[in-house]
Amino acid sequence: MVQRVDVRVRSDAPPDRVYRLAADSSTWTRWSPVVRHEQERAGDASGVGEIRVFHNKGRKALTREEVVELTPNRRVGYVLLSGLAIRDYQAFIDLAPDGDGTAIRWHSSFTPKVPGTGWLYRLVLQAVITRYAKGLAAYAVQRTGH
Repeated sequence: MVQRVDVRVRSDAPPDRVYRLAADSSTWTRWSPVVRHEQERAGDASGVGEIRVFHNKGRKALTREEVVELTPNRRVGYVLLSGLAIRDYQAFIDLAPDGDGTAIRWHSSFTPKVPGTGWLYRLVLQAVITRYAKGLAAYAVQRTGH
């Protein structure tokens, strides 16, 4: 059964600043639980196709993701290649102007590898993605993303 996570937060930073941070995998160590980032494969000129490896705080395992969509100032999309007991994981960070700031919607879907565990992964991912989204929103206010 397909599970879905949908997190919405707001940043006082403009969409272009939030986008620069979300699209640049090397910045994730500054605003998320990621403690180390490695680029396994570079993407095309836009960054699509990049395979990134994240080492997360509190986890011995790492996650490998591929960037599948980059729409400037609007959307960052990625898929999970390995690292969690789920399959078909895809996530999108959608950005929209909201007054002087940005509405951030970070949403994902997946199916569990082990039947009956979807609810647990959904709860964990809801908490994790909320932490990521709030970190992105706050950091974008403080930094230019360069």
